[in-house]
Amino acid sequence: MRKSLFGALAVVLGAAWGAQSADLYQPQPEPPLQAPEVAIQQSSSGWYLRGDVGYGFKDLRGANFYQGNDFSEKVGFSHSELKDSFILGAGVGYQVNNYLRTDLTFDYLFKSKFEGSTVGGGSEFGACVDSCTSRDRSNMRAYSLLANAYVDLGTYGYVTPYLGAGIGGTYVKWDKLRNTSCADDGSGCDDTVEHGGKGSWRFTYALMAGASIDVTCNLKADIGYRYRHVNGGDMFGWAENGGPGFDKGFDVHEARLGARYTFGGCDQPTYMPPAEVPVQPIVYK
Repeated sequence: MRKSLFGALAVVLGAAWGAQSADLYQPQPEPPLQAPEVAIQQSSSGWYLRGDVGYGFKDLRGANFYQGNDFSEKVGFSHSELKDSFILGAGVGYQVNNYLRTDLTFDYLFKSKFEGSTVGGGSEFGACVDSCTSRDRSNMRAYSLLANAYVDLGTYGYVTPYLGAGIGGTYVKWDKLRNTSCADDGSGCDDTVEHGGKGSWRFTYALMAGASIDVTCNLKADIGYRYRHVNGGDMFGWAENGGPGFDKGFDVHEARLGARYTFGGCDQPTYMPPAEVPVQPIVYK
């Protein structure tokens, strides 16, 4: 009888221990996760050189001059036009950070032809007494020096759009003006009169918009638009009862293509080590 009781007790204890062992669960450790490496781009900064070519569409705001011996009032050309021309530029600048850069640029505006005319009559027109139309021809060249600042609007792939503004001066040099007055009835023309050309520095400002395209880590292509305003100034001198003359300034709408080369090594990414995965605690059920 006693052996039977001990046997039953052993069976009950074995079953209880097995149940307790089943309740104690320890999960298998999972292999540590390897977080991807993160490369943090350093801010781009440094000195750079730039070069640009472009084409400028010019809009002359008009021109006027003194006629005859009356220096109390200016008269204007009834027609005045300044032809378009190519532009060549160069500059040096500094990339302050990813969003701001500045540069100093020098631009040469190639020769632009000026065509103008006046309508009138009287002793100041020489042989043309009744009704005359003049033909006026000249050329203009200009050199522009601007200090500029740009705001880069973020990089999208390889493209960085930007806005900018500049301020400075432009030296405008006019060639001699050749003036020929002819009678409207076809009876004849006066001899051509040449007025000496003038040159002067003018206040200039510019507004820019465009995009930079990454070619390499040091080289960027630049496609942009520039609006340039040049104040008025001296145009030609006095000759044969006419002059001096003055232009009222002009605007230039420029389509530009250029490149920028930044000195120094390429930006090196900063390595961020993978995050450590915490050990999973033992779970009791």
